[in-house]
Amino acid sequence: MNLLKLRLSMLGTVAVIIAVSTLGFSLLLALVGQFNITTLVIMVALFNVAQWLLAPYLVNSLYRVRPMAEGEHSHLHSAVERLSERSGIRTPKLMYSEIPIPNAFAYGSPLTGSHVAVTKGLLSELDPEETEAVIGHELGHLKHRDVQVMMFISFLPSLFYMLARSFMFSSYYGGRDRRDTGGLALVGGLSMLIYFFLLLFNLSLSRMREYYADQHSASIVEDGARKLSEGLAKISTSTWRVQSSQRTNMGLSSFKTLFIADPDSARRDSAQLSRMGGDDDLVRSIAGRRLTFFDKFSEIFSTHPNIVKRLRALNA
Repeated sequence: MNLLKLRLSMLGTVAVIIAVSTLGFSLLLALVGQFNITTLVIMVALFNVAQWLLAPYLVNSLYRVRPMAEGEHSHLHSAVERLSERSGIRTPKLMYSEIPIPNAFAYGSPLTGSHVAVTKGLLSELDPEETEAVIGHELGHLKHRDVQVMMFISFLPSLFYMLARSFMFSSYYGGRDRRDTGGLALVGGLSMLIYFFLLLFNLSLSRMREYYADQHSASIVEDGARKLSEGLAKISTSTWRVQSSQRTNMGLSSFKTLFIADPDSARRDSAQLSRMGGDDDLVRSIAGRRLTFFDKFSEIFSTHPNIVKRLRALNA
């Protein structure tokens, strides 16, 4: 995917999200007056900020994350320092997650600083050069401040969802005037519709940020496109194998936007990739593969790009 085109697409998506939100607020205010929207905006904003500040503690607890000692996997510490310097960012703290799913994620807040975590499964499934490319991807998220961007953007659909719930609750338990009840239900339904459209744009922006981080890795890691492509292919196939053997996703959906690959799409991705050969053959074969309607439709509701499109963009 062309980098300039990708940047313009992201800016356009953000502009649409803000425009739809502004239009929605204007329409709701015209329909119901001031209501308690100001109070609700403040409450949702505070909740999102608190979630951003405290999320690292939740991530550490949920995914059994601990700091990786300096003498532990020294090549990873060297890779993080070297690639952080190339990225022009402060070196994040390297963390280790005990979960067997092969994955990696970047996270942090002003309270904890920036972190890059690799899982037990990632270190066992990927070669060192592929792990380095995955780390380059995660550093791309930190470079582009994706945690902050997505936190800000997710505030808007969250707000309309709360508005929808408030209006629908008021219409159900509200006053005796049937006209007032119908009006509140209408506004609640409209708020839910706006929430749905904003959610789709948010998911689209999340997928673009993944492409953007992929391009960053390819630019700072020597032969990064090949290494990351092979790493992503292995992550997709290995994730489904681990999930199948353990018969659980271990709550991975909670913060799946953090991951380099979506655990929820592992089964579909694995089925697509299992028909291909070894690492090199697997990646080369993807460019000629035709995407089905189901592939394109299911991607609309995913936080991560379709694996075939993603690898094709990396090797374009």
